[in-house]
Amino acid sequence: MAEDDQHIPESLLPYDDWTQLALRHVVVSALRHVAQAGLPGGHHFYVTFKTGYPGVVIPDRLRAQYPDEMTIILQHQFHSLSVTEDGEVFSVGLSFSGVPSILTIPVRAISSFADPEVRFGLQFEVLDMPELTPSEMPAPEGDDVPEPAPESAGDVVSLDAFRRRQKD
Repeated sequence: MAEDDQHIPESLLPYDDWTQLALRHVVVSALRHVAQAGLPGGHHFYVTFKTGYPGVVIPDRLRAQYPDEMTIILQHQFHSLSVTEDGEVFSVGLSFSGVPSILTIPVRAISSFADPEVRFGLQFEVLDMPELTPSEMPAPEGDDVPEPAPESAGDVVSLDAFRRRQKD
C-alpha cells in the first residue's frame, strides 16, 4: 500500500458540523411530531441539555441543582410542547414539586436524545458554549425537584464511529 493511501487529508468541508446539524434535525422532527400529534404508543423521550448554554430558560432552583446538565423526560405529564419555526429552540411545560414551569431550550444545547421505547438514541457535541456568569443567565421564577435518572436508553449512536481517523 502506498504511503499516500494511509494519509487522510484534513477536510476543508465541515462534514462533522453538517452531520451534527442533520442529526439535530431528527430531534426537531420528533419534537414537532409530538407537539402536533402527541406521543404514539409507548414512545417517550429523554432529552439531556446543557443548563448553562445561552438561551436556556429554566427555574433558578433547577439551574442551581443542575449547574451543568439536566435530563427531562417527555412521557405522561408535559404540556405546551412547541418548536420555533426555524427549529432552533423548543419549549415545554413540566411541573416540579407541583409547580408548573415552562422550559425553553435551544436545540444546540441538547447533548443527548433518546426514545427508549425503540432503543433509539443520539449523542451530540455541544459547541460554542461561552461561560456565563450567574447574572447573565436567564432566571425565571419557579420550583423544582430532581428529574429521575434515565433508564438505559438502548443503543446510542456516537458520531465518533463515523469520523475518519488519521493513522500515525
